[in-house]
Amino acid sequence: MTTIIDNIQLDYNDVLIQPKRTTLNSRKEANIIRNFKFKYYKNTLEATGITVANMATTGTFEMAKAMIKLNGITCLQKHYSEEDIIKFFKENPNNTVFISTGIKDDEFEKTCRILDTGLVDKVCVDIANGYIPNLVKFVKRLREKYDNNILIMAGNVVTSDMTQELILNGADLVKIGIGPGSACITRKITGVGRPQLSAVMECADSAHGMNGMICADGGCTCPGDIVKAFAGGADFVMLGGMLAGSKEAEGEIITKEGKELKLFYGMSSQYAQNKHWGKMNSYRASEGRVVEIPYTGPVEIKIEEIYGGIRSAMTYIGARRLKDIPKCTTFYKVNRQLNEVFAK
Repeated sequence: MTTIIDNIQLDYNDVLIQPKRTTLNSRKEANIIRNFKFKYYKNTLEATGITVANMATTGTFEMAKAMIKLNGITCLQKHYSEEDIIKFFKENPNNTVFISTGIKDDEFEKTCRILDTGLVDKVCVDIANGYIPNLVKFVKRLREKYDNNILIMAGNVVTSDMTQELILNGADLVKIGIGPGSACITRKITGVGRPQLSAVMECADSAHGMNGMICADGGCTCPGDIVKAFAGGADFVMLGGMLAGSKEAEGEIITKEGKELKLFYGMSSQYAQNKHWGKMNSYRASEGRVVEIPYTGPVEIKIEEIYGGIRSAMTYIGARRLKDIPKCTTFYKVNRQLNEVFAK
């Protein structure tokens, strides 16, 4: 029997944050660096929570190098060779870069060989549909092999039950989002998905009750959206399209009608399938698209804009620390059409 969930589901552009009395007199007083402590992983991680998506366009070595200096996190794309990944970590010892993997047996073996070098201890287990049984099995297998010596991020899901399932089976951090990305058309092709803010709020509540954490993945188009993700309870916020125009992102700069542009593509697009796997299997449909986005220069420019927006928001609501943002937030539900008009 088909069921309808009647509760209104919200995206970032469905809300605004209410300003409140504050004890902060300057944006300088807002601390956006957080010391993260995890359910399984024995070490802490000091960073801002801003995370570069492990898409081929954004999860590059050059991006990782830049983000290390900016106290941000990078999930490297899956398609680098084992040798190149090991070489990168030998030359760039750091604490804020994840390797990424799918869930096939050969990917497990590759991941283990890299982890066994001791050069990296953070893994993003990334598939589009986090509801398939093999994701849970893969996460459990990794956790059993490496115990509390590695940090595991896994996804993607949008509901509390699977958030809890992944945490119970070894994930420290669950990636939240199906269909909100700017280069993703999963919702149009399959009809499956969930408005991102509601997904973040529900999954954060479920994760935090179990000492787990979440990463809001997709749907952010401006610094204000990132603030709303943190306000909804996200511990980390993953960005793809917002950073894909950066100098450090993959792809040549092209000039079109006097504008400098870069290509950005979804990892489930036919373009990506052909580029990285040689073909798109006949049983699949393209769930991503290729878009041309403005070239924005060094990623530092965009990240500093984002950090400035977060600090300003914290000053508006009286949040002295990044982790205080949800406690200080009251959302106004707004008329989406009217909000979009004002945003232009």
